[in-house]
Amino acid sequence: MRGVPGGSRRDVVMAGSLEAPPMDARADAAVPHVVAWNLTRRCNLACSHCYIAAGAWHATGSDLTTAECRRITDEILGVNPAPLFILSGGEPLLRADLEEIAAHAAARGATVVVGTNGTLLSAERIRSLQGAGVQGVAVSIDSLRPRYHDRFRHGAGALADTLAAVERLRTADLDFIVQTTLTRGNCDELEALAEWAAARGAVAFNVYFLVATGRGGAMRGLEPAENEAVLRRLVRLEREYRGRMMVRSKCHPQIMRIALEDDPDSPLLNYATRCPCGVQYCRITPEGKLTPCPYLPLVAGDLRQDDFATVWRASPLLAELRAGRLGGRCGACEYRHVCGGCRARAYAETGDVLAADGACAYEPSGMLPPIEPRRPVTYGAAARHELAWTREARRRIDRIPSFVRAVVVARVERFAREHGRAEVTPELLDEVRRALPVDFSKRTPFFLRHDA
Repeated sequence: MRGVPGGSRRDVVMAGSLEAPPMDARADAAVPHVVAWNLTRRCNLACSHCYIAAGAWHATGSDLTTAECRRITDEILGVNPAPLFILSGGEPLLRADLEEIAAHAAARGATVVVGTNGTLLSAERIRSLQGAGVQGVAVSIDSLRPRYHDRFRHGAGALADTLAAVERLRTADLDFIVQTTLTRGNCDELEALAEWAAARGAVAFNVYFLVATGRGGAMRGLEPAENEAVLRRLVRLEREYRGRMMVRSKCHPQIMRIALEDDPDSPLLNYATRCPCGVQYCRITPEGKLTPCPYLPLVAGDLRQDDFATVWRASPLLAELRAGRLGGRCGACEYRHVCGGCRARAYAETGDVLAADGACAYEPSGMLPPIEPRRPVTYGAAARHELAWTREARRRIDRIPSFVRAVVVARVERFAREHGRAEVTPELLDEVRRALPVDFSKRTPFFLRHDA
């Protein structure tokens, strides 16, 4: 170890050394499938809700260097050879070495996407990102009304710049996601935003529910009953755009309960985990701290002092999250295994990472046994090959991000059986790719292509 971080529970790792604690079955299955990486606090905007309180005034002297980013990337790949990296900020396009960091990760097996406000996405920069191996971009659009979007993002002309960037992404044929942060000011626009995003070929429309952290701590989210109504609208939108564009809630796993109630066939239920923070997901801050997710400021460890594997496997904070002994209504709820509430919101509201999520309207009886996920194969599960696969077919499937691989393998083998095939070949993968609906990518999964 390079050293053990210390300090208070609020700011750094929970009390105790980084010695591996006992872990339950959920902990044993913990794999860092998705790593959100805030590369800088600098940003050309100053959005009202920003969890990292980014802005143009931040110095960059404490940011991880290029060499440190390369080292940490290699350490993550030593734990999971096929993660998804979300390179974000602040505004990641302000880092001149963004492409170098992305290329290093992509060349070694990671799938790399970039999260940006979109205002700096010139055609030249898009080509540069593609050349570095970036497979997709997430852009933030909170309203199609310039007055609202620009005020919320604190940048005159921000919406016009981002809409222009979306057209450049379409021209470049680079997958993109539209991200919207939900407030009372834009709640009535969700259907219009989804329609707009789908018409432009977005891979997904992600709706983020407020977590009161960073600058978002000064904002107030929707009331529980309002959240419930929005989630039901999102489940309907997911059904409407199924096969064309994914529609998902973020920071509100209660959508799993509503999908079970309203649409049991929904692919949203492929997500067997509840809030995945610290179990299948983590965040790296600009200074190299590892936290369970971007919205949860508790620090599991310092990657400038300890290697990633040590922190991931031995952090007491992550062990507590993985043990999953929830309190309050979340602990008593029959949906606790498929939802469990947002851990970041519970912490923001109560200071207890395992407390109840106060944004939920559901009142459990406390008398019912837990409802278990119904899907036999889900995102994040280990892939199981029941049919024979040729070497080239296995090579292609091994390039799929680890969190979707089990679902893709199951679908491929089901397709093979339905078409009387006893072996999975590259030719069969080409057939599957043409037949599958939108899931991870609109070219689902584009990793199955012979030229991938």
